[in-house]
Amino acid sequence: MLDKLNFLGERYLELNHKISDPEIIADQDQWKKLVKEHSHLEPIVNKYREYKTIITEIDEAKELLQDKLEKDFKEMVEAELAELEEKKVEIEEELKILLIPKDPNDEKNVIIEIRGGAGGDEAALFAGDLFRMYSRYAERQGWKTDILSSNILDTGGIKEIVFLIEGRGAYSRLKYESGVHRVQRIPVTESSGRIHTSTATVAVLPEAEDVDIEIHPNDIRVDVYRSSGNGGQSVNTTDSAVRITHLESGIVVSCQDEKSQLKNKEKAMKILKARLLEMKEQEQNEEIAENRKSQVGTGDRSERIRTYNFPQGRITDHRIGLTVFKLENFLDGEIDEMLDALITTDQAEKLKNQG
Repeated sequence: MLDKLNFLGERYLELNHKISDPEIIADQDQWKKLVKEHSHLEPIVNKYREYKTIITEIDEAKELLQDKLEKDFKEMVEAELAELEEKKVEIEEELKILLIPKDPNDEKNVIIEIRGGAGGDEAALFAGDLFRMYSRYAERQGWKTDILSSNILDTGGIKEIVFLIEGRGAYSRLKYESGVHRVQRIPVTESSGRIHTSTATVAVLPEAEDVDIEIHPNDIRVDVYRSSGNGGQSVNTTDSAVRITHLESGIVVSCQDEKSQLKNKEKAMKILKARLLEMKEQEQNEEIAENRKSQVGTGDRSERIRTYNFPQGRITDHRIGLTVFKLENFLDGEIDEMLDALITTDQAEKLKNQG
């Protein structure tokens, strides 16, 4: 570990010089890439410097104890040494976590797709609850939410919604949310008071940047048509809706929420790029499938990950066996306790694999 930390320390100093070099600054693509690497290394290097300071202080305290000391002073040095040894172990654990290979998508914005699953109208209403939950969470983080595509039913439920959350580290916090979410509650329409089980699927995709996915005009077919459903004055009056078909993969994306054809096309391209990036990464992940099995969830949309039980006011995450009894607050976006537990469990699994 120390050899790796020394190497990263040298690389950090090298990057310090490079990102200040006028020639490199002139090449913005290269400069941004180096600044990103520098930013990633900074917390590791700072923690390692703290570790080296502790080691020096431990050596000095041990050396001091070799001398003949007065009883009170000796006890003070011994207490300080014990504290330093404890701090050393703590920093070593922090360094191990910092050295876990970083997901290159962690700092990205996310595109979240929510679809009502089994359960008809009740599933669509639950999909709406999940959309509000993630929107409120984003609001609490100071992040921006932008709906890219939606299919809202007359009941107020959501058949399907795709939205972008813009915020640094959004993907690192929300990436474990992909999968099937299950709700158990008595529907408003149920006169006999029986509990129904419904589901909604959630897919969390990192927003693709141009460097991740490049789409040439010849790769796609763009169709325009008149929008339908909720959409203001533009509905059925102008050809503002856009459908993009990616010819090689067969992926089809439609957007009609905006009155502007151009804006609908921009939003559809965002969704298409995110789905192509997901497809590309799934192909790569098949090569390391055994590693992914040990992680918290697989990101598979068909995996049932969580149950929201209204009669008992509880939420249970089946991957880590955690249950919290704060259903109302949870659905209002207070989901950090669950996200922190998922992240900690995933880090622990990765550390075990490294060992």
